[in-house]
Amino acid sequence: MPDRTDLNRRTFIQTTAAAIAGGSLLALDSTPGTQAAVAASHRGGSRPIVISSMNGHNRPKGRPASCIEEAMAILKSGGDPLDAVIAGVNIVEDDPDDTSVGLGGLPNEDGVVELDSSVMHGPTRKAGAVAALRGIRNPSKVAKLVMTRTDHVLIVGEGALRFARAHGFKEEDLLTEESRREWLKWRESHSDNDDWLSPESDTQTGSHAVGRRRWRHTYGTINCCAVNSNGDIAGVTTTSGLSYKIPGRVGDSPIIGAGLYVDNDVGAAGSTGRGEANLQNCSSFLVVELMRSGKSPGEACMEVMKRIADRTEPRLRGKQGRPAFNLRLYAVAKDGSYGSASMWSGPRAQFAVNDEKGARVEPCAFLFESDGTEVD
Repeated sequence: MPDRTDLNRRTFIQTTAAAIAGGSLLALDSTPGTQAAVAASHRGGSRPIVISSMNGHNRPKGRPASCIEEAMAILKSGGDPLDAVIAGVNIVEDDPDDTSVGLGGLPNEDGVVELDSSVMHGPTRKAGAVAALRGIRNPSKVAKLVMTRTDHVLIVGEGALRFARAHGFKEEDLLTEESRREWLKWRESHSDNDDWLSPESDTQTGSHAVGRRRWRHTYGTINCCAVNSNGDIAGVTTTSGLSYKIPGRVGDSPIIGAGLYVDNDVGAAGSTGRGEANLQNCSSFLVVELMRSGKSPGEACMEVMKRIADRTEPRLRGKQGRPAFNLRLYAVAKDGSYGSASMWSGPRAQFAVNDEKGARVEPCAFLFESDGTEVD
């Protein structure tokens, strides 16, 4: 193996792809069912095409189109693929019923909604992102402005908010009554050692135990990528992040190469689920590079999923030694072929597609059969 400092980009990609293919990076074997699922995801492509996480297929109340429908309409009208996917995810960011993105997103542990987003534009090879942005419901729009109006890629926290204000964005309270209620339930129920009481607590005896339970944090995001009829590619990932997180926590969504990566010569990839796992493995970048080396989008997603599972630290593994969290990867190639992989099976192991066959939801390939105990 050459010294790391001497590895050029091509050598790194060839070495990594060969190691994954040979199993030297992985201690896990695919089950026959998993292999069949991956094989089923090797589809021929057509352009234009839009893919997204499953929530991109939802049509919010009062809206005439879903995320993937809106994005496709813009592509068909000749619009830029980045404008298309941003307009698509804005529908989800504006939807108060989606508690994983934008308005109505579940807050941090202090009850404040903090949003993250990244965008990449294949034709110009540029990117922009914001993280820990408060009070602005469309972080994807701000991320695009970071890309087009600054010499930076990532702006965070108070700086991101000042930047958004400077460009005319209006601040608002992003907590809906529903997300506020969910946060209060968490505050009242996640610990026996504080002074927050749930409505079921015994206020006469002062008992905090009634109604207490171990609270499961939730992940949620939307990733959306598109290829236009000319083969130009763009992508966006936007999220309110891990529910009830430590204030200032940033996951993979605004990190280029983790929650999103686009290469106009190859394709695009994005993710939803446990952001820390993607951050530790540069997952979206690796998916695209495996596609560059010849893997189909579905194969690339599954190879990276195996790598993540193999590298999961012991405290995050369940009784059988498998990751006790969920994660999904989505990928589309320049030719319009596409695929997705989930760590676990289950009703949420699906993704959204819109191409010449229309808008629909398709199943993800999956690495492990779920028993329902994993955090989704």
